[in-house]
Amino acid sequence: MNAVTEPDSIASARHLRKRYGGNAALDDVSFEIGTGRIVGLIGPNGAGKTTALKAILGLTSFEGELRVLGLDPRTHRNELMQQVCFIADVAVLPRWMRVREAIDFVEGVHPRFDRAKCERFLADTKLSPKQRVREMSKGMIVQLHLALVMAIDARLLVLDEPTLGLDILYRKAFYQRLLEDYFDEQKTIVITTHQVEEIEYLLTDVLFIRDGRIALSSDMEELDHRYTETLVTAEMADAARALHPLDERALPFGKTVMLFDGVPRDRLAAFGEVRTPSLADLFVATMRGTYA
Repeated sequence: MNAVTEPDSIASARHLRKRYGGNAALDDVSFEIGTGRIVGLIGPNGAGKTTALKAILGLTSFEGELRVLGLDPRTHRNELMQQVCFIADVAVLPRWMRVREAIDFVEGVHPRFDRAKCERFLADTKLSPKQRVREMSKGMIVQLHLALVMAIDARLLVLDEPTLGLDILYRKAFYQRLLEDYFDEQKTIVITTHQVEEIEYLLTDVLFIRDGRIALSSDMEELDHRYTETLVTAEMADAARALHPLDERALPFGKTVMLFDGVPRDRLAAFGEVRTPSLADLFVATMRGTYA
Protein backbone atom coordinates (compact mmCIF):
# COMPACT_ATOMS: atom_id res chain seq x y z
CA MET A 1 0.00 0.00 0.00
CA ASN A 2 1.40 3.41 -0.92
CA ALA A 3 1.59 5.98 1.85
CA VAL A 4 -0.42 9.12 1.11
CA THR A 5 0.92 12.31 2.64
CA GLU A 6 -1.79 14.37 4.28
CA PRO A 7 -1.94 18.08 3.34
CA ASP A 8 -0.67 19.14 6.78
CA SER A 9 1.98 16.43 6.95
CA ILE A 10 5.69 17.19 6.62
CA ALA A 11 6.75 13.54 6.78
CA SER A 12 4.74 10.35 6.42
CA ALA A 13 6.37 6.94 6.94
CA ARG A 14 4.87 3.50 6.50
CA HIS A 15 6.61 0.24 7.41
CA LEU A 16 10.19 1.48 7.17
CA ARG A 17 12.82 -1.22 7.44
CA LYS A 18 16.59 -0.97 7.42
CA ARG A 19 19.14 -3.64 8.31
CA TYR A 20 22.86 -3.43 8.90
CA GLY A 21 24.08 -7.00 8.57
CA GLY A 22 22.00 -9.07 10.95
CA ASN A 23 20.74 -6.10 12.98
CA ALA A 24 17.49 -4.24 12.32
CA ALA A 25 18.09 -0.51 12.70
CA LEU A 26 14.48 0.18 11.65
CA ASP A 27 11.92 -2.57 12.10
CA ASP A 28 8.47 -1.80 10.60
CA VAL A 29 8.50 1.87 11.64
CA SER A 30 5.52 4.11 10.83
CA PHE A 31 4.95 7.73 11.89
CA GLU A 32 3.48 11.08 10.87
CA ILE A 33 5.06 14.50 11.44
CA GLY A 34 2.75 17.46 10.97
CA THR A 35 3.42 21.00 9.82
CA GLY A 36 4.22 23.54 12.54
CA ARG A 37 5.23 20.91 15.09
CA ILE A 38 8.33 20.44 17.25
CA VAL A 39 8.95 16.71 17.49
CA GLY A 40 11.33 14.95 19.86
CA LEU A 41 12.76 11.73 18.41
CA ILE A 42 14.10 10.14 21.57
CA GLY A 43 15.76 6.82 22.26
CA PRO A 44 18.89 5.21 23.72
CA ASN A 45 22.08 4.71 21.74
CA GLY A 46 21.56 2.25 18.90
CA ALA A 47 17.78 2.55 19.01
CA GLY A 48 17.45 3.73 15.39
CA LYS A 49 17.24 7.52 15.81
CA THR A 50 20.09 8.37 13.46
CA THR A 51 18.95 5.85 10.85
CA ALA A 52 15.45 7.38 10.90
CA LEU A 53 16.93 10.85 10.40
CA LYS A 54 19.13 9.59 7.56
CA ALA A 55 16.06 8.11 5.88
CA ILE A 56 14.20 11.43 6.18
CA LEU A 57 17.19 13.28 4.72
CA GLY A 58 17.76 10.79 1.89
CA LEU A 59 21.13 9.75 3.28
CA THR A 60 20.44 6.01 3.43
CA SER A 61 18.49 3.38 1.55
CA PHE A 62 15.49 1.68 3.19
CA GLU A 63 12.48 -0.49 2.52
CA GLY A 64 8.95 0.83 2.91
CA GLU A 65 7.22 4.10 2.02
CA LEU A 66 8.42 7.55 3.07
CA ARG A 67 7.35 10.98 1.85
CA VAL A 68 8.99 14.16 3.13
CA LEU A 69 7.40 17.39 1.91
CA GLY A 70 5.60 15.18 -0.58
CA LEU A 71 8.86 13.80 -2.02
CA ASP A 72 10.59 10.44 -1.86
CA PRO A 73 14.00 11.17 -0.27
CA ARG A 74 15.59 8.32 -2.21
CA THR A 75 14.83 9.78 -5.62
CA HIS A 76 14.33 13.53 -5.02
CA ARG A 77 16.98 14.35 -2.44
CA ASN A 78 18.38 17.44 -4.21
CA GLU A 79 14.91 18.95 -4.52
CA LEU A 80 14.09 18.02 -0.93
CA MET A 81 17.22 19.59 0.56
CA GLN A 82 16.27 22.98 -0.87
CA GLN A 83 13.54 23.04 1.78
CA VAL A 84 15.34 21.22 4.59
CA CYS A 85 18.09 22.26 6.99
CA PHE A 86 20.13 19.65 8.88
CA ILE A 87 22.20 20.63 11.90
CA ALA A 88 24.27 18.25 13.98
CA ASP A 89 26.52 18.92 16.97
CA VAL A 90 27.39 22.65 17.16
CA ALA A 91 31.05 21.69 17.73
CA VAL A 92 31.42 20.57 14.10
CA LEU A 93 32.38 24.01 12.79
CA PRO A 94 36.04 23.83 11.65
CA ARG A 95 38.30 25.62 14.12
CA TRP A 96 40.24 27.39 11.34
CA MET A 97 37.11 28.91 9.80
CA ARG A 98 36.37 32.62 10.14
CA VAL A 99 32.87 33.99 10.73
CA ARG A 100 32.65 35.46 7.23
CA GLU A 101 33.85 32.17 5.72
CA ALA A 102 31.11 30.25 7.56
CA ILE A 103 28.54 32.68 6.16
CA ASP A 104 30.02 32.36 2.66
CA PHE A 105 29.89 28.57 2.87
CA VAL A 106 26.26 28.32 3.96
CA GLU A 107 25.23 30.94 1.40
CA GLY A 108 26.89 28.84 -1.28
CA VAL A 109 25.25 25.53 -0.38
CA HIS A 110 21.73 26.46 0.72
CA PRO A 111 19.41 28.32 -1.67
CA ARG A 112 17.14 29.57 1.11
CA PHE A 113 19.89 31.23 3.16
CA ASP A 114 19.36 34.95 3.85
CA ARG A 115 22.79 36.54 4.36
CA ALA A 116 21.38 39.89 5.47
CA LYS A 117 19.28 38.20 8.15
CA CYS A 118 22.32 36.29 9.40
CA GLU A 119 24.41 39.46 9.59
CA ARG A 120 21.65 41.31 11.45
CA PHE A 121 21.60 38.57 14.07
CA LEU A 122 25.39 38.64 14.42
CA ALA A 123 25.32 42.43 14.82
CA ASP A 124 23.79 41.85 18.27
CA THR A 125 26.79 39.73 19.33
CA LYS A 126 30.49 40.40 19.93
CA LEU A 127 31.49 38.26 16.95
CA SER A 128 33.50 39.93 14.19
CA PRO A 129 33.70 38.78 10.54
CA LYS A 130 37.44 38.03 10.85
CA GLN A 131 37.16 35.99 14.04
CA ARG A 132 38.10 32.31 13.81
CA VAL A 133 36.16 29.52 15.51
CA ARG A 134 39.23 28.55 17.57
CA GLU A 135 39.21 32.06 19.09
CA MET A 136 35.61 31.77 20.28
CA SER A 137 34.13 30.61 23.55
CA LYS A 138 31.50 27.89 23.43
CA GLY A 139 28.85 30.55 23.87
CA MET A 140 30.10 32.45 20.83
CA ILE A 141 30.08 29.26 18.75
CA VAL A 142 26.44 28.76 19.75
CA GLN A 143 25.65 32.32 18.64
CA LEU A 144 27.31 31.77 15.25
CA HIS A 145 25.52 28.46 14.76
CA LEU A 146 22.19 30.01 15.63
CA ALA A 147 22.76 32.89 13.21
CA LEU A 148 23.47 30.44 10.39
CA VAL A 149 20.47 28.26 11.22
CA MET A 150 17.93 31.03 11.69
CA ALA A 151 18.89 32.67 8.40
CA ILE A 152 17.78 29.56 6.48
CA ASP A 153 14.09 29.69 5.59
CA ALA A 154 13.66 25.90 5.67
CA ARG A 155 10.30 24.21 6.06
CA LEU A 156 11.92 21.35 7.98
CA LEU A 157 14.78 21.76 10.44
CA VAL A 158 16.44 18.54 11.65
CA LEU A 159 18.61 18.80 14.77
CA ASP A 160 20.68 15.74 15.70
CA GLU A 161 22.10 16.17 19.22
CA PRO A 162 22.62 19.88 18.43
CA THR A 163 23.99 20.91 21.86
CA LEU A 164 26.32 17.98 22.48
CA GLY A 165 29.26 19.05 24.63
CA LEU A 166 27.78 22.39 25.72
CA ASP A 167 27.06 23.20 29.34
CA ILE A 168 23.52 23.70 30.56
CA LEU A 169 23.50 27.50 30.17
CA TYR A 170 24.44 27.36 26.50
CA ARG A 171 22.07 24.46 25.84
CA LYS A 172 19.14 26.41 27.25
CA ALA A 173 20.15 29.55 25.35
CA PHE A 174 20.32 27.60 22.09
CA TYR A 175 16.83 26.16 22.42
CA GLN A 176 15.27 29.38 23.70
CA ARG A 177 16.59 31.47 20.82
CA LEU A 178 15.52 28.77 18.38
CA LEU A 179 12.01 28.93 19.79
CA GLU A 180 11.80 32.72 19.92
CA ASP A 181 13.58 33.71 16.71
CA TYR A 182 13.13 30.81 14.29
CA PHE A 183 10.07 28.67 14.84
CA ASP A 184 6.66 29.54 13.43
CA GLU A 185 3.53 27.69 12.34
CA GLN A 186 4.95 27.13 8.83
CA LYS A 187 8.12 25.42 10.05
CA THR A 188 8.64 22.00 11.57
CA ILE A 189 11.55 20.98 13.82
CA VAL A 190 12.69 17.42 14.57
CA ILE A 191 15.13 17.08 17.48
CA THR A 192 17.10 14.10 18.74
CA THR A 193 18.79 14.46 22.10
CA HIS A 194 19.70 12.58 25.27
CA GLN A 195 18.78 15.58 27.44
CA VAL A 196 15.07 14.79 27.49
CA GLU A 197 14.24 17.01 30.45
CA GLU A 198 15.72 20.08 28.75
CA ILE A 199 13.55 20.00 25.63
CA GLU A 200 10.27 18.84 27.18
CA TYR A 201 8.88 22.38 27.33
CA LEU A 202 9.63 22.89 23.61
CA LEU A 203 7.94 19.82 22.22
CA THR A 204 4.49 19.49 20.71
CA ASP A 205 4.97 15.79 19.92
CA VAL A 206 7.22 12.92 20.93
CA LEU A 207 8.40 9.70 19.29
CA PHE A 208 10.15 7.18 21.53
CA ILE A 209 12.17 4.64 19.55
CA ARG A 210 13.57 1.42 20.97
CA ASP A 211 15.32 -1.46 19.19
CA GLY A 212 14.31 -0.07 15.80
CA ARG A 213 10.61 0.21 16.66
CA ILE A 214 8.41 3.11 17.72
CA ALA A 215 7.67 2.51 21.40
CA LEU A 216 5.48 5.60 21.83
CA SER A 217 4.01 8.17 19.46
CA SER A 218 1.93 10.96 20.93
CA ASP A 219 1.36 14.68 21.17
CA MET A 220 2.24 16.22 24.52
CA GLU A 221 -1.36 17.04 25.38
CA GLU A 222 -2.35 13.39 25.05
CA LEU A 223 0.53 12.36 27.33
CA ASP A 224 -0.76 14.68 30.04
CA HIS A 225 -4.16 12.96 29.98
CA ARG A 226 -3.00 9.39 29.41
CA TYR A 227 -0.23 8.84 31.98
CA THR A 228 -0.36 9.38 35.73
CA GLU A 229 2.18 8.92 38.51
CA THR A 230 0.90 7.99 41.95
CA LEU A 231 2.84 8.18 45.21
CA VAL A 232 1.67 5.00 46.94
CA THR A 233 2.15 4.15 50.62
CA ALA A 234 3.25 0.65 51.65
CA GLU A 235 -0.20 -0.38 52.88
CA MET A 236 -1.81 0.54 49.55
CA ALA A 237 0.88 -0.96 47.31
CA ASP A 238 -0.77 -4.32 46.62
CA ALA A 239 -4.12 -2.73 45.77
CA ALA A 240 -2.41 -0.28 43.41
CA ARG A 241 -0.43 -3.06 41.71
CA ALA A 242 -3.70 -4.81 40.91
CA LEU A 243 -4.25 -2.02 38.34
CA HIS A 244 -1.05 -3.11 36.54
CA PRO A 245 1.26 -0.08 36.65
CA LEU A 246 3.52 0.42 33.67
CA ASP A 247 6.49 0.96 35.98
CA GLU A 248 7.32 1.55 39.62
CA ARG A 249 10.28 2.83 41.61
CA ALA A 250 10.94 2.69 45.34
CA LEU A 251 11.32 5.75 47.56
CA PRO A 252 12.45 6.04 51.20
CA PHE A 253 10.07 5.24 54.07
CA GLY A 254 8.28 2.46 52.21
CA LYS A 255 6.69 4.65 49.56
CA THR A 256 6.55 3.72 45.87
CA VAL A 257 5.99 5.83 42.75
CA MET A 258 3.86 3.92 40.25
CA LEU A 259 3.24 4.96 36.67
CA PHE A 260 -0.15 4.13 35.15
CA ASP A 261 -1.33 4.20 31.56
CA GLY A 262 -4.97 5.10 30.95
CA VAL A 263 -6.22 4.64 34.52
CA PRO A 264 -8.60 7.47 35.61
CA ARG A 265 -6.97 9.85 38.07
CA ASP A 266 -9.91 9.87 40.44
CA ARG A 267 -9.48 6.11 40.83
CA LEU A 268 -5.74 6.45 41.51
CA ALA A 269 -6.27 9.22 44.04
CA ALA A 270 -7.47 6.60 46.51
CA PHE A 271 -3.91 5.23 46.67
CA GLY A 272 -2.04 8.48 47.21
CA GLU A 273 -0.93 11.73 45.62
CA VAL A 274 -1.29 11.83 41.82
CA ARG A 275 0.70 13.90 39.35
CA THR A 276 1.67 14.11 35.69
CA PRO A 277 4.98 12.33 35.06
CA SER A 278 7.84 14.18 33.43
CA LEU A 279 8.85 13.17 29.93
CA ALA A 280 12.13 11.87 31.36
CA ASP A 281 10.29 9.60 33.83
CA LEU A 282 8.06 8.31 31.06
CA PHE A 283 11.08 7.69 28.86
CA VAL A 284 12.87 5.72 31.57
CA ALA A 285 9.76 3.60 32.19
CA THR A 286 9.27 2.93 28.48
CA MET A 287 12.92 1.97 27.99
CA ARG A 288 13.14 -0.21 31.10
CA GLY A 289 15.41 -3.16 30.39
CA THR A 290 17.07 -1.60 27.34
CA TYR A 291 20.44 -1.44 29.08
CA ALA A 292 20.13 -4.80 30.84
